Amino acid sequence: TLALDSLAADGTLFKNAYTPCPVCSPARASFWTGLYPSQHGIHDWINEKQFDSRWMPDVPTLATLLQKSGYRTGFVGKWHCGQSWVKQPGFDFYVGENRDQYPHRGVCQFVDNGEAVTYIGQRIDFITNRAIDFLRETKDNRPRFLFVGHVDTHSPFADHPTHIVNHYVSKPVKSVPVEKYVGEAIKQPGSMPSQIEHERRMSQYAAAVEVIDIHVGRILDLIDAQKRRADTCVVYTSDHGHMNGHHGLYYKGNATIPQNFYDESIRVPSIVRYPKVAVAGAKRDEWISHCDLFASLLDIARVPLPVLSEYPYAGVSILPLLTGNHSSAWRDHAICEYGNARMIRTKQIKVIRRSKPHTGDEVYDLMLDPRETKNVREEQTLQGVINEADVKLTHHFQTYAKPGANGFGQIKVHNGTEPWA
Repeated sequence: TLALDSLAADGTLFKNAYTPCPVCSPARASFWTGLYPSQHGIHDWINEKQFDSRWMPDVPTLATLLQKSGYRTGFVGKWHCGQSWVKQPGFDFYVGENRDQYPHRGVCQFVDNGEAVTYIGQRIDFITNRAIDFLRETKDNRPRFLFVGHVDTHSPFADHPTHIVNHYVSKPVKSVPVEKYVGEAIKQPGSMPSQIEHERRMSQYAAAVEVIDIHVGRILDLIDAQKRRADTCVVYTSDHGHMNGHHGLYYKGNATIPQNFYDESIRVPSIVRYPKVAVAGAKRDEWISHCDLFASLLDIARVPLPVLSEYPYAGVSILPLLTGNHSSAWRDHAICEYGNARMIRTKQIKVIRRSKPHTGDEVYDLMLDPRETKNVREEQTLQGVINEADVKLTHHFQTYAKPGANGFGQIKVHNGTEPWA
């Protein structure tokens, strides 16, 4: 990952970045709105072909706020927050998936600023080409905001460039071992393939990572060629993690029933390069989330957070952290939710609480058991720490949950296979 390594060397790497939800649609909605799922109401991946409707609440998004403040706004790639084929509010330039984000190679369907377009080739080529078209526009002198959503590391594990796949086929994939599953939840059928299939998939997955890196490099090279490096903030992140054999599971939070919050599902990459203010090569330990990125990008653009009585914001701008300042008052935990389950993670402990129809809360002592193999919810010596975490978790959702959207209430159907259905 030469481009991403370069991005991190020139910017700030956040080692404790966590998604608000370990599945795509709700995590993306949190990035766009700055709200937790129990505020915006999207709790699982959306089957957009089956449920063809608007899902995002009528609240300001990063796009609408930046557009209103004078930015020319662009979007290319994966939306997956409802009606991906419809030009979303707040975008001057919008290229979305036409009802499907597949295949990675072949006949690829898009909606390009309202017009259905067929592209034959590698899907990622078209996405990056249109992103570059947006950055090369000379229509006006407005500042630019661009979101590029690649999907190549998502299943299916197939159809990535053959010459790159073959490079990894020739090398045993030892960096991701297949662990034995020891959790209390039910392992979803097909959530762990055979060793031979695992190695085949990982060759494709590794190729997908390299391909994304190449295309990130194309955009970074254009920014440099345009002499915009100094005043351009570049953020690289992901909606959620992926287990790839860790814990004896593939996929993410819905690899088990009830859903899981293993670190491989909830930790995400987060690199921010902003040469105007950021210290190059910094590594930060602060706990951040997509809600913080929402607040941060508005702060960088000098756009104030909206004041909405129904929607308080949990996110805090990381701009001071980029300058190298230390913040002893920064939060000491991450909080995630996925439907009818909630989690708080500190350096020492992870606590998972569930509502109906599931029971069986989980507690992991991460200092003694970093692989999360033993549920220690009854361990007496930990009860004080558990109670302290519970207080923070309860307070969070007393503040950041809305009737009708609350995951501990009635959740509408998103796809028909929700892990709590």
